[in-house]
Amino acid sequence: MREMKSVRKTFDQELQALKQTLLRMTDLAGRALDDSMIALREQNQLLAQVVIDGDGEINRMDEEINNRVIQLIAHQQPVATDLRRIITALKISTDVERIGDLAVNIAKCTIRIGTEPLIKPIVDIPKMAAIVQEMLRHAFEAYDLENPKLALELAEVDDRVDRMYGEQIRELMQLMTVTPRRINQITQLAFICRDLERVGDHTTNMAESILYLTKGEHYHLN
Repeated sequence: MREMKSVRKTFDQELQALKQTLLRMTDLAGRALDDSMIALREQNQLLAQVVIDGDGEINRMDEEINNRVIQLIAHQQPVATDLRRIITALKISTDVERIGDLAVNIAKCTIRIGTEPLIKPIVDIPKMAAIVQEMLRHAFEAYDLENPKLALELAEVDDRVDRMYGEQIRELMQLMTVTPRRINQITQLAFICRDLERVGDHTTNMAESILYLTKGEHYHLN
């Protein structure tokens, strides 16, 4: 009996370590997204490069989580709720890693725009970014607290992001017909809008994983 308790304690500690690594990874991805938006608004090439260079740490943590998951499954042979916790961490880490990649994409777009005068004030895109950043924070909290109610709320917010994305693309396409010489910048701004919309999608994927963890059922929120 004492040996079984010791094994369980070790397993719980490993699960908690896995969770903490994922939470740190999510925090890093959120910071990268924040910095990519600051770099865009300020046309700060140096900060954009910092975002690009920092992606390696997010990738390293994703690999660490993958290795932890393999070890837990191989050594502990978890079942039921424990197995769902491990699978959920693995699925969420994949989405978080992609969010880090999307922050890098935004930073690269900012570098491609360079110091060219902006075709319009950067106002609406940061509004869209603020919403997906808040979605990521809520997903972070929902996972930490294993709160299905918070996770479900993310799907409704994602619908709003999708509508904003459509509005931004229509406006940018109109600008392209009026100022075709600025097509490079307009294209880069359109890519940034697309990347933000995808951040919303990945955050919604995270919500689906949290619902699977807490309810034991698969949900399709996208």
